[in-house]
Amino acid sequence: MERSVEEILAALKELVESKDKEGLVRFLNEELHPADLADIIDELDESERREILELLQDEVIAAVMHELDYDEQSAILRILGPDQASKILDEMSTDDIADLIGEVEPEEAGEILELLQEEEAAEVKELLGYKDDTAGGIMTPEFIAFPEHLTAHEAIEQMRIMAPDAETVYYLYVVDETGKLVGVVSLRELIVAKPETSLKEIMRRNVVSVHVNEDQEQVAKTISKYDLLAVPVINDDGKLLGIVTFDDAMDVIEEETTEDFYRMAGTGADEEEELLKGVWVKVSRRLPWLIFLLFGNFISANVIKGFTLTLESVVALAYFIPVLMDMGGNVGTQSFAVVVRGLATGEVDKKEVFRTVFKEAKVGMLLGLICGTLVSLVALAWQGSPFLGLVVGAAMSLTLITASVMGTLIPMIMERIGVDSAVAAGPFITTVIDVTGLLIYFWLATVFMHRIA
Repeated sequence: MERSVEEILAALKELVESKDKEGLVRFLNEELHPADLADIIDELDESERREILELLQDEVIAAVMHELDYDEQSAILRILGPDQASKILDEMSTDDIADLIGEVEPEEAGEILELLQEEEAAEVKELLGYKDDTAGGIMTPEFIAFPEHLTAHEAIEQMRIMAPDAETVYYLYVVDETGKLVGVVSLRELIVAKPETSLKEIMRRNVVSVHVNEDQEQVAKTISKYDLLAVPVINDDGKLLGIVTFDDAMDVIEEETTEDFYRMAGTGADEEEELLKGVWVKVSRRLPWLIFLLFGNFISANVIKGFTLTLESVVALAYFIPVLMDMGGNVGTQSFAVVVRGLATGEVDKKEVFRTVFKEAKVGMLLGLICGTLVSLVALAWQGSPFLGLVVGAAMSLTLITASVMGTLIPMIMERIGVDSAVAAGPFITTVIDVTGLLIYFWLATVFMHRIA
């Protein structure tokens, strides 16, 4: 059962006040999940953290470190001191250490590297050589791989020795004498195989793998598409370099989704902990988009100005401008959200532009027909003019169809030309829909002005 931070802190306080040190140690090391411990540590000051850390086992601290952000990890290592920090780093996975070193200041990164054993330091440096947003940047070199001539019995015996240091033991990778990936065996397949059977006989040769320079988002999509717990990472020669695990893929998906969300909101692509940023930082990120919108609104105002005579003749037309603009923006944003998500998950093929746009256009047509009919009836009941109702309803229908097409077409075009589709967020699409919606509305009103005036 999940417990809140307040409940855990209350339990801790009770154990401390009862002076039950044995119960406190057991509670911290055995009863609490590392994620809950991380939440608790995040709430404590330095002296309280020191007291808690003194009661934790090294492997528990290492698990907690995985749940903390990089600043907190760095703070914990400083509290522990060089000797214990070295032991904790030894318990952590190599890719987590590389991620930490990549985020701290160069001087601190050097200090952390000095705490590592020579072999582990070399592995970390190798990982740091890859770009952060590639398969190499998020992979771990802690995997299990054996030559294909090994028998199932020999492989199991070797796994007993190697498993404690591996990131995952659900897959056993098979390599040739040059280290090239040639097959994969699941743990289940290994266990049920006859002891004398060689790995070459039971391995699957059509291994799903990713290139070391492949974008991390594509790696996450591969893991999701094939329902993998881990995917092997290879170089140009097919040599097995590491693996990307499911939990790392989930971190990538969260990171990319957060990034896209901030882009869609027009607050910056590299926004991190937006609520904690300074005022001027927030202003500098958002102001360009707001200025863009401001000039976009001037275009909309110019459209209205161009139809001044029509508006003066039928003042009631002004009543429905906000309705048309808002509904167009809403539908456009809905189509945009569906397409951007589809592009991100691979459900929408960026090459099938016509098919996707046509499908969304049909959706927009039905939405336009229903909403157009409703607003037409409202206009008729409110103003008592059948032709005003016809103009407003027709404008609504055409605007929603246009909004659906724009909300689909713009991100797909930007994706085709290599621009992140999330950049084409609300600010651009909403402005385009506002302008086209007003043009449609006033053009229809001008055509039927003699009927509604």
